[in-house]
Amino acid sequence: EGYLKLIGKKCEAFVASDDNKYRKSLTEMLLERRNMMPVNAIHARAYVSASAALGHGNLIAAGAVIGTGAKVGNHCVLHANCLVDYTASVGDFVQVGAGSILNSGVTVEEGAFIGSGVTVVSGVTIGRNARVGAGSVVIESVKKNATVFGNPAAPLGPK
Repeated sequence: EGYLKLIGKKCEAFVASDDNKYRKSLTEMLLERRNMMPVNAIHARAYVSASAALGHGNLIAAGAVIGTGAKVGNHCVLHANCLVDYTASVGDFVQVGAGSILNSGVTVEEGAFIGSGVTVVSGVTIGRNARVGAGSVVIESVKKNATVFGNPAAPLGPK
């Protein structure tokens, strides 16, 4: 009954889904048709530096750290205990797994998925819609739409 009163009215909302494509399509529909104002959901035990740039519609889980000068786009999911180090940049609709580390100067482009326990070394770019498998150590940039896994991370599929 309470929700019925909100139909057609501007209201705050947050879209939570671990499927980047679904989250993006649902968010776009809500923004376009429902007059939604996306808000950030930041756990009380997360840390966001005062000098970090944080977009809207993000989920920042417990223990996550967004460092000095880091940038996080819109509608991202940063799972528990991950680190977006100073000057790292995370694009829109990115998901960063629990315990992952994005070192300084890392760029993660729109729609990328970073599994749990991943380390991305300084200066590396993770391309648009790329996927990085859990536990990987990424020492070289990853092309858009690629899937990499391992230590060091290497492309999956035929050689």
